[in-house]
Amino acid sequence: MFFPRAGGDLRSGQETLLDLIESCFPLASRYRAHLGRDVLDLSRSLTDKRSDRDDGYLGKPAALSAYLRYFLPWNVYRLSRLLPALPLALADGDAVTDLGSGPLTFPIALWLSRPELRSRSLEFRCLDRTGKVLEAGGTLFRALAGAESPWRIRTIRGSLGARVEGPKAALVVAANVLNELFWDDRSAVAEQAERKAVFLGALARDDGQVLIVEPGIPRSGEFVSALRDAFIGLGRSPLAPCPHAVACPMPGGRGKKWCHFAFGTEDASERLHRLSAAAAIPKERATLSFVLAGPASAEPASAAMAKAKAVVAAAAAERVLPDDPDIPVRIISDSFALPDGSSGRYGCSRRGLTIVYGRRGTMEALESGTLIRLRTPSGPELRDPKTGALALSADQDRIG
Repeated sequence: MFFPRAGGDLRSGQETLLDLIESCFPLASRYRAHLGRDVLDLSRSLTDKRSDRDDGYLGKPAALSAYLRYFLPWNVYRLSRLLPALPLALADGDAVTDLGSGPLTFPIALWLSRPELRSRSLEFRCLDRTGKVLEAGGTLFRALAGAESPWRIRTIRGSLGARVEGPKAALVVAANVLNELFWDDRSAVAEQAERKAVFLGALARDDGQVLIVEPGIPRSGEFVSALRDAFIGLGRSPLAPCPHAVACPMPGGRGKKWCHFAFGTEDASERLHRLSAAAAIPKERATLSFVLAGPASAEPASAAMAKAKAVVAAAAAERVLPDDPDIPVRIISDSFALPDGSSGRYGCSRRGLTIVYGRRGTMEALESGTLIRLRTPSGPELRDPKTGALALSADQDRIG
């Protein structure tokens, strides 16, 4: 299941990170009194005042301090809830290219959440346009991992598209960075996604992976879905969160549902929650949209797309493939009440948008991100009259 609650080791690691931020970047009391305000100001510059922000905004002391103490820990927290369940294929000697790395958010989150990788010899090429934030991240990572860590961190100051020396990467990461680019781009979302997918895919080995993580807001969800389609067109099928490689049933866009996941933050540090309250930005829940694209297929992209379209056509005709009568469904939404007193959640399956329904206790246990297998009914299909979604019972038709 995605987004498992933080265990003791991960919670301890989060507290250690907060301690290291304070010790590596001490803040005088006269500045600490204004930290909540600085966090709020930075938050506004990242959202509704984007047009007023200059490219080097994180090089300013107040902004960097706010970012390190608030945005970095929360971003690490979100990634740390996601990364443990991802099928990342990283072996000794592999390289990771991290675009828009900021203060090394991804390497720090990976170190905290995937302890089995700490002994592997990995190279991280961390690209960001602001030198000071890269330096801060390097200081934090060295303090966290220690001088004997086999992880080699190489920082590269430059914008997206800057040359990254070395062999192609086993994993290319773009976390919370693409929204900086597509937000102000007025070209069609699909066109932007195709360009970015080609660029990102070219940085990865043919047997490598590409991980995209963005905030769980409508525009980000729409862009991530378009990127997924573009990767499929390049022969890179999604490994997560999608349980299929056919049309996305939650592509976003005007009036449409977008794929995103939400989870509670009750296991996050109390210190982070206090700072959130001081900044008037409560964080009771975290949200994200993401896709992990897999290795490039040896099959030509045109053939792969033709095969995918054939499966989509079969689903549209409401046929179930005879050799596979059960359907994997990824639970997406929160639980909602149904008129008969039961509960439901929206999910994603190869049959399109799916409503999984059942007793309230059953549905509360199927949290956002859960993957289950449900049997298709032998009789006529049940579909939601409002959305057209296939309805499957979690109480009667569950296989695993």
